[in-house]
Amino acid sequence: MPFTDLFEKFKTVSVYALVGESGTGKSFKAKLLAQKYGIEAIIDDGLLIQDDKILGGRSAKTEKTYMGAVRVAVFDDKEHRDEIAGKIREMKFKKILLIGTSEKMVSKIASRLSLPAPSTVIKIEDIATREEIDKAIRSRQIEGKHVIPVPAIEIKRNYSHIFNDSIKVFFRKGGPLSKIFRGGKKEVFEKSVVTPEFSKKGRVAISEAALTQMTMHCVQEFDENIRVRKITIKTNSRGYRIVITVDVPFGRQLTGEVYKLQQYIIENIEKYTGILIEEVSIIIDKITMQKK
Repeated sequence: MPFTDLFEKFKTVSVYALVGESGTGKSFKAKLLAQKYGIEAIIDDGLLIQDDKILGGRSAKTEKTYMGAVRVAVFDDKEHRDEIAGKIREMKFKKILLIGTSEKMVSKIASRLSLPAPSTVIKIEDIATREEIDKAIRSRQIEGKHVIPVPAIEIKRNYSHIFNDSIKVFFRKGGPLSKIFRGGKKEVFEKSVVTPEFSKKGRVAISEAALTQMTMHCVQEFDENIRVRKITIKTNSRGYRIVITVDVPFGRQLTGEVYKLQQYIIENIEKYTGILIEEVSIIIDKITMQKK
């Protein structure tokens, strides 16, 4: 199907997004959020989920490395994203929830699945208490436990090797989501707890030295006349932030060139490493005259 026809099919879909740092309990809260907005399907870590069924895709939690899990979660593989896009088209969903660690990540997922950009973005802090978030983070950091928002029977059927436990969530009045159910309706949802291979072995990360070298190489490839004075790497659970201080040649259209350089660095590093670059900040220290 031509891209224009595909866009016509999907343009009536309303896309919602739930964002928050890794391990803050997004998958745990996903079903309640879907209930609030009448959302029919959830995209979570490479899986397409409807009600209590996995309709397609493959779970990022089966990957042996953290980097591999990231690639699956953002549908880096064409066959994977084509499968899910085809299933969404086939099912004719009207509302879909994307789950990710940042707005940048969910926007990337939407783009790769030929979906509209999310029209409603909800932060995990809006629907979970600080106590719930801290508890989820401790469970992730200490025990390496992850949640998939489907019953145990679905996970045992497809991913028995990573299955750990099942939990039933009983919604009670008075919490951050208490306003979402009309008439005080109560709900019970079953979720599965899994321990991915990459959690057992520890997170794979790129060293700051290697990332600095790659950033330097990207700048030189983009324009050998730009001189890098300093590169600072900052990390958190969502990804990497790069701050670059440079000298640029006189006479350049700075705004447009800086933006292009930012995108060039992000696209190339993400392409060849699979890590997520949250932000590239470029500080212009000096404008220099080019040598003749």
